[in-house]
Amino acid sequence: MSSETETSTGAAGTAAEGAGIAGAFVRARLQGASLPGFPGTVPADLVAAYRVQDLAIASWPDRVVGWKVGYIAEGRRDASGDDRLLGPIFARQLHLGAGTAAFPVFVGGFAAVEAEYVLRLEADAPAGKLEWTPDETAQVPATLHIGVEVASSPLATINELGPRVVVSDFGNNNGLALGPEIRDWRALPESSLLAETWIDDERVGSGGATTLPGGLLAAYAFALSRSAKRGRPLKAGDLIATGNATGIHDIRVGQVARVRFGEHGEIAGRAVAAAPLSPEDVPA
Repeated sequence: MSSETETSTGAAGTAAEGAGIAGAFVRARLQGASLPGFPGTVPADLVAAYRVQDLAIASWPDRVVGWKVGYIAEGRRDASGDDRLLGPIFARQLHLGAGTAAFPVFVGGFAAVEAEYVLRLEADAPAGKLEWTPDETAQVPATLHIGVEVASSPLATINELGPRVVVSDFGNNNGLALGPEIRDWRALPESSLLAETWIDDERVGSGGATTLPGGLLAAYAFALSRSAKRGRPLKAGDLIATGNATGIHDIRVGQVARVRFGEHGEIAGRAVAAAPLSPEDVPA
């Protein structure tokens, strides 16, 4: 009986702490504020971190329209074996269209931009399929677009603290600029998909689809697998930002990021201070 009580109390304590972590990140993001440190004990593994993320998603006043994929270096992986992680992209933070976008970043927190190749699913993924290989992704047709992720968190040390912390705070995502479609992308060699990133007048990174370990399809397969295992199978219209194609590039308020994808187009955005969420910003 004592053992059962201790187990129950421990589980309740873990759940309460997870809710506290999620609540702290959500409040900071709603207020456009920074956090002085991680708000609690870092989750024990990625499974626990995704539980925190799920709690935060449930309390965030917006709907998920896609997922960012981030790579996990070999030395920072846990027993799950995952070499990537997921974070939600919300409708209100999706920028479409031409011109220079506003990239909201948390002053005092972490702020960067990443060149992205973004998939948009054209069909629902089978809900019961939990494991996907890169070749099997052909079963779920998708279009490919150019994009730029706004990687920003109220926590300045989010990347230093590692994947479990990144997952806990929406995958360190604070928006996505979605550009034109790259037509017939499966027929193109990935080596032909090139990108370069500029901050103001300085070129800070170059690369392309082959910069992603395993390429676009490895990121696609991971997003399908991990989403299904979480009970969130991907649906038609969902977006997948496949990972940074030129690196992770720090940005400050006022600076302009410009990512050029060769013949496929260009996306530009100016970093602005994340503002408190006002009632009119909340979707009906």
